Amino acid sequence: MPIRRLKGGQLKVLSADDIAQIHEAVLAVMGDVGVRVEHKGALEIYRDSGCEVDFEKQVVRIPEQVLSKSLSTAPSEFTLHGKTPEYDVHVTLDDVYTIGGSSALSVLDLDGVRRPATLQDLSDLTRLLDGLENLHIMHALVVPQDIPQPGFDRILWATVMKNTNRNYYSQGQWGVSIRDQIEMAKVIQGSEDEIRRHPLFTIVICMMSPLIHSTERVDELIESAGYGIPLYIEVDAMMGGTTPMTVAGTLVEECANVLTGICLAQFVNPGNPCIFAIASGLMNMANGNYCGAGPEVALLHAATAQMAHFYKLPFQGGTGIDATLPDAQAGYERALQVLTDSLAGVNFVHLSIGMMEQMLLASYEQAVIDDEILGAAFRIVRGVEVNRETIGLDVIREVGIGGNYLAHEHTVTHLRPNVWFPKITNRDQWTPWMASGGKDMRQRANDRARQILAEHHPKPLTDDQEREIDRLAAEGQQRALDQGPYSMSGE
Repeated sequence: MPIRRLKGGQLKVLSADDIAQIHEAVLAVMGDVGVRVEHKGALEIYRDSGCEVDFEKQVVRIPEQVLSKSLSTAPSEFTLHGKTPEYDVHVTLDDVYTIGGSSALSVLDLDGVRRPATLQDLSDLTRLLDGLENLHIMHALVVPQDIPQPGFDRILWATVMKNTNRNYYSQGQWGVSIRDQIEMAKVIQGSEDEIRRHPLFTIVICMMSPLIHSTERVDELIESAGYGIPLYIEVDAMMGGTTPMTVAGTLVEECANVLTGICLAQFVNPGNPCIFAIASGLMNMANGNYCGAGPEVALLHAATAQMAHFYKLPFQGGTGIDATLPDAQAGYERALQVLTDSLAGVNFVHLSIGMMEQMLLASYEQAVIDDEILGAAFRIVRGVEVNRETIGLDVIREVGIGGNYLAHEHTVTHLRPNVWFPKITNRDQWTPWMASGGKDMRQRANDRARQILAEHHPKPLTDDQEREIDRLAAEGQQRALDQGPYSMSGE
């Protein structure tokens, strides 16, 4: 089924004057405070592109005119490609899509056991998410803990690609890992030229707050942009910890940090697709932990969507919820989060399926529940269609006073386009609900997850392709184990 289009952006939490004030502060941070870029090659690129660079302190300051030129080459619309066209995602500043959860180290399995994630979990969870209606971009929901961690990204790449036709939101470990992923992509796409035209994967570059671009991440950015791979340039701030306590102050740090990375991508490859991305949260002052589901966090993501769109950049936002079980807390946290994000025009609602416990835990059951919540949220975002046909004045006249619309053709015609049909939500009263087993939401989600895993077996690659990417992934991981950290351009 082709990936649907959905327009968000109805919710605005910042006024035009708010945006102008924040933008002025962003320019001051980028031009006066600067960002530490821990990569010699990148510092040289910034200098050669008109930025002020302090090589001793590794600080880059970007003038307003350089920022404006960089933003002028960053596209607002592009396509993220699936293995077949029906899985293509057409990116604009209006459309809303989802990305699955990311890199949890533990799972809550279908037997109710919390344990370290395994490679089999990665395979199964990828298949599960692939079978959900409201998942559009695939991510690796877990990092398996039963494999060596150096070079793990190559194993993730091969495993995910064997279990989905969707565009893959990948990650790296130094620039060399991007080249390894390109080699695996050649097995599927045939040539580097085809990868450049229709890349099947993207790379996320996670910068540090406050205002630090580490050597490893910059290495990955330069290498990815060199191949024309679309980039999510992300910061994961904690309000009150790594950024100011206020939403407005955090917006300034996020924008300065992300835009500095987007400038570098445009210096390396003008026109390279870039997505402004955050997975920011709030520092819980009671225990120092990350909080992703507070109402302030939802406001931050809604406001950041407006700032990204002010800069004409697509935006990824979203965090894991804080609940540790698929319970009422998980339901309300996820619902508030995804509904706010979607109405605010977050173009990619990230970490929106299966991610719990402050991004530490992946849950099979919660993934199914999240898909249900997303379906309901998206129906609200789709809004109300008003025209002569939907108003139905002729039908009202025809049925008249005291009539019945149940059997009318107008009802049959407009039922499915207008009404969202849940898959695991109970809408029976007590007696029929008990007669059918009296299962709660979590139990119904467990049943649905087991059904999908039993029935959904995508085969996006041939046996020969699977063997070859497994071989390349194993070789890449072994090099990482043997050689340790690798930098393309040096520190």
